[in-house]
Formats: sequence, structure tokens, C-alpha cells
Amino acid sequence: MSNQPRDFLNLTDLTRADLLHLLHHAVHLKDRTRSGECPTPLSGEEAALIFHKPSLRTRLSFEVGIRQLGGNAMFITDREIELGKRETTADVARVLSRFAQLIVIRTFKQSDVVELAHYAPVPVINALTDLEHPCQIFCDLLTIFEKLQTVEGLKIAYLGDGNNVARSWIGAANRLDIDLWVGTRPETDPGSDFVEAMTDGARGRITITDDPLAAARGADVLYTDVWASMGEKEKVGERASLLEPYRLDERLLEAASPHCLVMHCLPAERGREITDGVIEGPHSVVFDQAENRLHGQKSLILWCLGRA
Repeated sequence: MSNQPRDFLNLTDLTRADLLHLLHHAVHLKDRTRSGECPTPLSGEEAALIFHKPSLRTRLSFEVGIRQLGGNAMFITDREIELGKRETTADVARVLSRFAQLIVIRTFKQSDVVELAHYAPVPVINALTDLEHPCQIFCDLLTIFEKLQTVEGLKIAYLGDGNNVARSWIGAANRLDIDLWVGTRPETDPGSDFVEAMTDGARGRITITDDPLAAARGADVLYTDVWASMGEKEKVGERASLLEPYRLDERLLEAASPHCLVMHCLPAERGREITDGVIEGPHSVVFDQAENRLHGQKSLILWCLGRA
């Protein structure tokens, strides 16, 4: 593994070897944290957390993780930094890099994150944009690895809106031997250009289908997310009529493998994209997912800093 600092803007910033190494590393960090022996390689270092969107799991997992690693997290909202408005993204990047050794950003446009990373001499982590949510999917892979002892050779079915979470799953299938099925309507697919780019040279198989039962049939993992993401809540009624057949319910669960995992990145709109019985049922691992945001992101932080 390289000891040079680097950015994490999407799943394809990691090679297959990186992904597998960091999953093992995250398990190691989790074990050490639970035993009260979490390493503190960030002692005396600062991380800038820029959050332009509301957050529970992402913000707290990064803040707690950075502190467990010995560092300090500075939480910054759009009141302090309006990228490209109050001052240029390039200037923000160069100023923050004088104060912090790491920048984590959760914002709207992927292009803002790319520009920030271009000008910042310190690593930048994409904590969510409208295009992708790579930290979420890396940490979800950690949960799958813990539960099924592998992240390859599996059928993973994502059902619902072809949003940033769906696109990051597609990025994962580009790197890993995953049989990924995205069940969605043509009107809500992840975007043909994106899918085509990720399918080219992919290690896994990527199938986009409008048949939810075909996607769920025999799946090792059933995954869903809200039908209207942050900034799109005005579309929830329209999406509901389109995506109702893709609700993760008992019918789709019955079609999946008997040992399948049910996953949702939260927050959930229970009764809409997933039934209460499924999210509270014995196949559900959604709160293990939430916890693993902490441990997986610690591994990503150290990788970005060249220390994992």
C-alpha cells in the first residue's frame, strides 16, 4: 500500500486490492476500539468537516472516529463556507489546508468536491454528493463482510430510486466480483452514461431492470434507500407512484436467498420504500450498518493519509 496522501471521492478511487485490504483493516480497528485500544495516529492533527446537508450518521461517525484516532474535528456549515459564493472553492481549499490535515465534505455538486480536491494539498473525502455516496457503500461492504465472510461472489439487489447510493453500488461492482441488480423504473435509473462508464471493464456484473422480482430473486443482499433524497423531497409523491412495486416488502424478501441481509442506509421512510416488518425483521442489519460507518470511515481516513 502507498504511504502517499490521496483523495477518496468515489468507490473507484480504490482498487480491488485497496478495498479488500481496507475491509480487513476496518475489522481490525473495530476490534481494537471495542477492546479499548483504538490507535491514535491523528494525535495533534485537525480535520475540517464541511457539511452543507443535514446529517446524523455521517457527521457523528466522522467526528467520533477522528477523535477516537486522536485527532480533532472542526464542524463547518454553509454559514461559514458557501463554496463559490463568499469565496472561490480554490481559495477555500488552500486556506483550509493551512489549518487541517484532512478535509471531509458533504455537499450537493460532485464538481465542487472535485475542485476542492484539485486545489487542496491535503486529502479530501467525499462524505456525500448528489452524484455519489462512497463512504456509505464502503462501510456497507464492511457489514456484508462481517455477516457473510466475503464481499465477492454475491448477488446484491438494490431496489428503488437510482440515486447516489445506487451509483456508488455500481462503482463497487466495477471493482469487485459482485452480481449487482438495480431494480428501478426507467424514469428513475442511475443514468445511462454513468452505468455505461462503470460497466466498461467492470470486474462484477451490473444489471439494470424494471422487474423487482427478477432483481430480488436469490439475492444475498436486499438494499433500499428513500425514494426522494435531500433536496428532492418535492418529488416524493411522483416517485411514490413510480416506485411502489420496488418497495422492499415481504414479497421481495421471500424471493431472496434464505440467508439474505436486508440493508437500508437510513433515514428510512417506513411504509414507503421498506415495510416496518422487514426493517425490524430477523434479516435486517440496518443498525449494524449505522455502527460500521464509524469503523469503516476510520480505515478510509487512515488510507487517505497514507497510514493504512
